[in-house]
Amino acid sequence: MNNINFRKLAATVKKFRGQRVLVLGDLMMDKYIWGSVSRISPEAPVPVVEVQRDSSCLGGAGNVGYNLEALGAVPLLVGVVGRDDPGRWIRKKAPVRQGIFTDAKRPTTVKTRIIAHHQQVVRVDLEKKRPISPAVEESIIEYIEKENYRGMIISDYSKGLLTESLLRRVLPIAEKKNLTVCVDPKVENFLLFAPVTLITPNHLEAANIVHHECRTDDQVERAGEEILSRARSRYLILKRGEQGMSVFERGKKPVHIPTIAREVFDVTGAGDTVIATAALALLAGSTILEAACLANVAAGIVVGKIGTATATPEELIASLNREAGRRASG
Repeated sequence: MNNINFRKLAATVKKFRGQRVLVLGDLMMDKYIWGSVSRISPEAPVPVVEVQRDSSCLGGAGNVGYNLEALGAVPLLVGVVGRDDPGRWIRKKAPVRQGIFTDAKRPTTVKTRIIAHHQQVVRVDLEKKRPISPAVEESIIEYIEKENYRGMIISDYSKGLLTESLLRRVLPIAEKKNLTVCVDPKVENFLLFAPVTLITPNHLEAANIVHHECRTDDQVERAGEEILSRARSRYLILKRGEQGMSVFERGKKPVHIPTIAREVFDVTGAGDTVIATAALALLAGSTILEAACLANVAAGIVVGKIGTATATPEELIASLNREAGRRASG
């Protein structure tokens, strides 16, 4: 890690602007109800939240797009929403909405989080996980084939969009277009993501893939090598929460990157920040280790905020310059 030039990484962030990245995945609305708790309900041993305000933002694959847009890129969201108010809200909020298709037979996925005193009290999910229809699949394929973009991020939240049929058609298109393809996978579809450039499971997902714990460096290294041997991916970033992340590249020794988060308030959406930042860094010409370092710094910024959040280029550059100064003085 001592050979990483953080000032060079700060310059790389400026290359994110204008990058066109297609984001294929499960779109949803993240709704927040903010309030305070002063008593326990007499009806059941649960807190009574007195609501002060509410807010909504793009969630799931939409949050990946939100992160890309915050970093100056142009996200092309591709997914499915219902013919309902949340679906219309998502289409209105999307910077490019032509790839968002409506299915009247399924509701838009909505995750509602109730927050009191900076802590999540409960989450309520409205969703249907059935696979998308053949008609919607055809519309998605047509859009993916005709649009122009340099990279693709596949954001799997296991809500029914990323079927085996769809992936077996999408990935050859990406290969033909010579795209950088980055995947945030769920375990159920893991082996379907091939060939890709980068996969970014967290340590719990990795443990479910390899069927052993992924906590110590030795366990993580064994898991990472096993995952790369089974997946047709050039790179692997294994997200380890408060332990940072581990970076794997075929034929090279893994590198462990400690987290630089100063305070952790909310990890919601941090994985979306990681894959968005890493994808943009790879498109800007970074090595996988440089991309992972950038993603690690960006994740350290967003976990210091409450709710689904993003890192801006200014925040990212400032953090990178602080880290460069800290290493120079240390």
